[in-house]
Amino acid sequence: MDETKNDEIIDIDQRRKKILELLQQEGKVKVAELSKLFGISEVTIRNDLDEIEGQGLLQRVHGGAISTYKSYYNMTFHDRTETNKEEKRKIAVEAASIISDGDTIILGSGTTPLYVLRELKNHKNLIVITNSLSIAHEVGYNRNINIVVLLGGNINLEYQFTSGDDAIRQLSKYKADKLILSSDGVSSAFGITTYHHLEAELYRQMIARVDRTIIVADYTKIGRANFAHIESIEKIDCLVTNHNSPKDEIEAMKEKGVEVRLV
Repeated sequence: MDETKNDEIIDIDQRRKKILELLQQEGKVKVAELSKLFGISEVTIRNDLDEIEGQGLLQRVHGGAISTYKSYYNMTFHDRTETNKEEKRKIAVEAASIISDGDTIILGSGTTPLYVLRELKNHKNLIVITNSLSIAHEVGYNRNINIVVLLGGNINLEYQFTSGDDAIRQLSKYKADKLILSSDGVSSAFGITTYHHLEAELYRQMIARVDRTIIVADYTKIGRANFAHIESIEKIDCLVTNHNSPKDEIEAMKEKGVEVRLV
């Protein structure tokens, strides 16, 4: 772990965010090392870990904690929407700035594309195609969107998306300017991956049917590889993520031709 200057004051939210960053990078943390890193008592560190565990973002083990990234997918859709809320909002603002008036856009499922939709309130004459039930529902509150197309198919009520052959056949009728796609894993080596294998083929077809693919993923997703492969990193035009994402991964993606926007 990197050493923190003793005279540097870190508030509780910044400290817990740093703990999550270390978990994302190393997969585990130790109470004693964190206590030394932040210059605070082990009791305080244990309280931090207990609080973060309560949010489902780590698992306490003897002497420290390990990453429980999969626990994110055991949350309700609402709880996932609230997780890393500020990071997702910043990403959404930047991604929305890439969208032009009059665009036809595809929005994938997931919580970050939902945040992007909410930032499109000042755009005009948009057409939205999506496999997200939540996005299709919320589009009704945006009067600047002319047309919304909800791709039919098999419905996953728990994660609020449609998938399957019917959705793919319907998607084949359309061509779009831009795709806003959330990804469970974004890796320079393993590419774009998802926890939900049922969506992988649909996502591949989305990428094939747009002029520009924009991946929106908070820092916890960068450098990770998940269950189902979607596409190689070279197929992506732009990644919008947080400034505290792993620097080596960001540089490797840039070398492969991906535009990276850090917020």
